[in-house]
Amino acid sequence: MKAIVYNNYGSPDVLHLEEVQTPNPQDDEVLVRVRATSVNAWDWHNMRAKPLFARPAIGMFHPRKKIFGADVAGHVEAVGRNVTQFRLGDEVFGDLADFGGGGFAEYVSTSEDALVPKPTNMTFEEAATVPLAAITALQGLRDTGHIKAGQNVLINGASGGVGTFAVQIAKSFGAEVTGVCSAKNLDMVSSIGADHVIDYTEEDFTRNGLRYDLIFDAVGNISVADAKRALNSEGICVVIGFSSVPNLLKTVFIGPFQLLGSGKKMGLKVAKMNQEDLVFIGDLLETKKVVPVIDRRYSLNDVAEAVRYIEDVHAQGKVVITV
Repeated sequence: MKAIVYNNYGSPDVLHLEEVQTPNPQDDEVLVRVRATSVNAWDWHNMRAKPLFARPAIGMFHPRKKIFGADVAGHVEAVGRNVTQFRLGDEVFGDLADFGGGGFAEYVSTSEDALVPKPTNMTFEEAATVPLAAITALQGLRDTGHIKAGQNVLINGASGGVGTFAVQIAKSFGAEVTGVCSAKNLDMVSSIGADHVIDYTEEDFTRNGLRYDLIFDAVGNISVADAKRALNSEGICVVIGFSSVPNLLKTVFIGPFQLLGSGKKMGLKVAKMNQEDLVFIGDLLETKKVVPVIDRRYSLNDVAEAVRYIEDVHAQGKVVITV
């Protein structure tokens, strides 16, 4: 099979299309014929092995897994003898981030727990945009942010891969949503359901006097002081991205002390694949309460360019790889 392989950490130049052996599914695994995948920040963080403290998990000097790619959508090609959830020909989609990746290839063998049935009203390309980004948005808003109907919720980075899902998922919970993005994306963020939009180049939402019950920071550039100023009493700021390692460390280690006694909270959320959550998101997709936003499409040959685009440009929604 063809796959995007990397043997060393670095820029997108380390990514190469190669012929490799098609994997054989283990007893509890499913072999998926990949029809589409998408690019996430998870991918280029693995490619560059940044931040450095992630290396013990992915390989100190060289990557342990030579093929990455978290999101997949495709057909079940074969099943291990202990697999009970799927059979040949089933259309599936899933998040492989907790199962070693491998999505940037024509085939991937992975745990059946990484997959769920693909919504019938979606193309493979649309489905491939969803798993990691939407699970991150859902778990950040619901599990860490404890979102409730009627709350004022702000999404920082509302036009990105995770942000576009966060806006729509927050609306599905009955929140009043403010999206923060650049001027070129204001109309798009409004079109997916945001009640209010803020151009961050013209207005600092942490200093405009407005307060929010929940801030979902998909960029990771909100300081602890900014969060404290922009949150209502008992408000929560959920951080799922990071603009720099120092800001990440401040959020994790200093934030709780700076907010002590204020009733406000700020913390980092790392998403984890959960079949029930992906089925929940699938229901939102089936009912059109959530609609993927696709910025660009690339072929498997051009994964390096797709990753470069994600790194260099604030993509509007997701970037898809058609396999």
